[in-house]
Amino acid sequence: MSSVSGKAFDSKLFLRLMQYARPYRTAFQLGLIMTVILAFLSPLRPILIQYTVDTCIITPDGPGLLRMTLIMAALLVLESILQFGNTYLTNWLGQSVIRDLRVQVYEHITRFKLKYFDNTAIGTLVTRAVSDIETIADVFSQGILVIIGDILQLIVVIIAMFVIDWRLSLISLASLPLLIITTYVFKRAIKMAFQDVRTQVAHLNVFVQEHLTGMSIIQIFNREKASFEKFSNVNREHRRAQIRAVWIFSIFFPAVEILSSISLGLLIWWGSKGVIGGIVTLGNLFAFILFIFMLFRPIRQLADRFNTLQMGMVGSERVFRVLDTQAQIEDSGTVSPPRLRGNIKFDKVWFAYKDENYVLKEVSFQVSEGETLAIVGATGAGKSSIINILSRFYEINKGTISIDGINTRDYKLEFLRNSISVVLQDVFLFSDSILNNITLNDPEKSEEDVVKAAKKVGIHDFIQNLPGGYHFDVRERGGMLSVGQRQLLSFLRALIHNPHILVLDEATSSVDSESEMLIQEAIRALTENRTSIIIAHRLATIQAADRILVMDHGRIAESGTHQELLKLDGHYKRLYDLSKIKESA
Repeated sequence: MSSVSGKAFDSKLFLRLMQYARPYRTAFQLGLIMTVILAFLSPLRPILIQYTVDTCIITPDGPGLLRMTLIMAALLVLESILQFGNTYLTNWLGQSVIRDLRVQVYEHITRFKLKYFDNTAIGTLVTRAVSDIETIADVFSQGILVIIGDILQLIVVIIAMFVIDWRLSLISLASLPLLIITTYVFKRAIKMAFQDVRTQVAHLNVFVQEHLTGMSIIQIFNREKASFEKFSNVNREHRRAQIRAVWIFSIFFPAVEILSSISLGLLIWWGSKGVIGGIVTLGNLFAFILFIFMLFRPIRQLADRFNTLQMGMVGSERVFRVLDTQAQIEDSGTVSPPRLRGNIKFDKVWFAYKDENYVLKEVSFQVSEGETLAIVGATGAGKSSIINILSRFYEINKGTISIDGINTRDYKLEFLRNSISVVLQDVFLFSDSILNNITLNDPEKSEEDVVKAAKKVGIHDFIQNLPGGYHFDVRERGGMLSVGQRQLLSFLRALIHNPHILVLDEATSSVDSESEMLIQEAIRALTENRTSIIIAHRLATIQAADRILVMDHGRIAESGTHQELLKLDGHYKRLYDLSKIKESA
């Protein structure tokens, strides 16, 4: 995702980007009109000065001088007003475009399947959705319209110069071919430099995001120094890329200044001789001095504008690469009944996260409406993979999964996921209030609903004792709460969404005994009259399940009730004996 095309300017990419300006075509058109007017107004000043010097100063004319001064002042005021309007409109346009684009990118990312996030660094996506999109705003505020204005102004200035005096024009433009070559070389060099800068920014974001998130691990294992050294290397590469871009700029701008000074020197030398010889007027000489500044300043700025445009193109290509990524779970289902009964059937299901490294192999089982199925097994046996494919977070490779006799692919994806609630071992809480973490900002879930559900699972008193109660801010990732408290909130979150099918993924594996008692009460409330699948390491928590599956290396090794499995004296018996030893220890 970090690579981009080598084109200096991609017209197809630019036209695609301009489609986002269509809803704001009025603002774009007004900005374009102001840009054109400014391009014609700016060259008027040297012409007015030339006229004033030749007709009102060389030949003294007090009233004429006052009149021309007022005209130039009015022209300056008009230019200032148009410049303000143009600057405001183009920046407003740029911000409006990136607002729409950022919303589209975020919405697109939220539909990616989990496999995409397994293979893509989160920091890279943050860079795409934030800083890369930010460079696109400059395409409109400092790029295309300003480039049009600068080019048009150059054309108008050159035409005006030749109309006034073609000899002075040729002298003034003597260094222009060298300037064009210099600008072309600069544009290609800075394009590559900017690509490197954007790549290093992404690397820096990825590193900082990952290591700040995992700072507790770094400190626990005393790896602060190693982490700092690695950060220094990443930061050094970022600095190198930035300095390379600065180095290119530091060569280009002095070169432009030297070329403009050469033109100015030639103009003054030849023009002064012309004034003395009577073939050039003093007003013309003054006008051409101003014309040179008006000529070289836009050319110098044009290179900068093109660089801004190129940075926007680099950012655009990276952003569109995300938008063009088809990593969504196919949602072609049409079935969405009033509710699910909860009859689940796995029929010879094979599943691999990558290629044909299967983590589930020919798995078949059924869960009837209202039943509780427990799944146990060693780490890596395939337990969590079963819940990932049930909600279609991942697609299976072979076999079928059906609910109420209908293939899960035939259900509308939104309906399917709304019907299944999953309580994970690693509970994720947002930096927000308990209420919003429970409802996930669903306007249909009121605070009264949350309070009622909290009382049902037995955690209302715990929440009420927190400062602010249900409006207590849990901070980032729920850092203000214990593991057990976060787990209890995840149960409440599942209950408030009233799922038809409930999945508990090792929900009691990391909590203390007191929290576990509360969680067991919550589980009883949650699983009542509801089809449930419970994955657990602690076998004591699933002994009352209607049926228990024992997973071993992706296959179902045993199946039955707690007592039936103990009598088999197989995998489950060994796991049970091991758990008893751990509990006694």
